Amino acid sequence: MSFYLDSFKTFFKIGMFTLGGGYAMIPIIESEVVDKKQWVSKEEFLDIVAIAQSCPGVMAINMSVFLGYRLRKLKGALCMSFGTALPSFLIILLIAIFFHQFEDNKVVAAIFRGIRPAVVALIAVPTFKLGKSAKITLTNCWIPIACALAIWMLGVSPILIILIAGIGGYVYGQYIKPTE
Repeated sequence: MSFYLDSFKTFFKIGMFTLGGGYAMIPIIESEVVDKKQWVSKEEFLDIVAIAQSCPGVMAINMSVFLGYRLRKLKGALCMSFGTALPSFLIILLIAIFFHQFEDNKVVAAIFRGIRPAVVALIAVPTFKLGKSAKITLTNCWIPIACALAIWMLGVSPILIILIAGIGGYVYGQYIKPTE
């Protein structure tokens, strides 16, 4: 099977069966591209997640674009991103066509109420895994907490937080962290 068909099918499956958006997709994408397919290493995957988070746009699409480009340049990026986006597009299209028929259905409303807590868990697990991989410990956990609070409570721009974090990381890497 060609790489393009295999990667399209892989990301179509990921896009089809993942609820909760990009963060919920992280463990599934990792399982597929790092563990099963071994297209990238764990370290490369974490770098791709970090880059995808810092770029504007949909997390899952960003990840598929970066992975595809890393593996097969433009064709790979197009193939994987199309595979990721197509299931959502088709599902939303079907919902738009038939929504008026079940918008007041109590069963459908109950299903959505049941899905919400699962989506929270799907987002929480990769967040903690990424924190562990990024070596966030009790001594430095104040950094992401302070950033989140600054954005939420003080209205600080996330762009400013990203710029400050980048400058801080550079300074730390160049002048503070002992060389190995």
